Amino acid sequence: MRVNDSFKNKGMRRKLIQELKEKGIKNDSILRAFDKIPRHFFLDNAFVEQAYSNMAFQIGSGQTISHPYTVAYQTELLELKKGDKVLEIGSGSGFQTCILCELGAKVFSIERHKPLHLKAKGMVEHFKFNARMSFGDGYKGLPLFAPFDRVLITCGAPDIPKILLNQLKVGGRMVIPIGEGESQQMKRITKLENDDFEVEDFGVFKFVPMLEDKVK
Repeated sequence: MRVNDSFKNKGMRRKLIQELKEKGIKNDSILRAFDKIPRHFFLDNAFVEQAYSNMAFQIGSGQTISHPYTVAYQTELLELKKGDKVLEIGSGSGFQTCILCELGAKVFSIERHKPLHLKAKGMVEHFKFNARMSFGDGYKGLPLFAPFDRVLITCGAPDIPKILLNQLKVGGRMVIPIGEGESQQMKRITKLENDDFEVEDFGVFKFVPMLEDKVK
């Protein structure tokens, strides 16, 4: 576990935060969370110098840690309130999980790759957050803990999984990238009633694919 957070790291982090502001991230709480959670802790030593560039990096198991802007943008779309119960599909490195926790969310995160699940769980514990980290199929969600105020999908889905919509509270929001190709359309879905949803589009992004029944 890397624990060194040097003046240089902090300076690079503040430069990244300024870049996020310039790209349109307005939520001060999110920007503060990016300052509190050192991204380089979640990356291999080889990437420490590049940790605060707006880039995605391989984290093993064919997965990536998303661009900082993508993490910030998805988080902003959630419009979180402190205490919101959030289902995160795709724990990955644990970086997004820790950002959500720093914002005061009650996070339930699920990851299908056992090595990543264990790593993300370790990172959450390192920061002394209380997120519930689960190993399993994200397509199924966590029905035992539903309903959720927010659902965040951090991988590209071919369509909107109905089972996850069913785990969303009325009035709740899901943020999900939809598309099977190299890029996906970011969508925010608000559950108005049990079978009534508002769908908004928010531009094109690139994610690794969301796979069903592929627990490893």
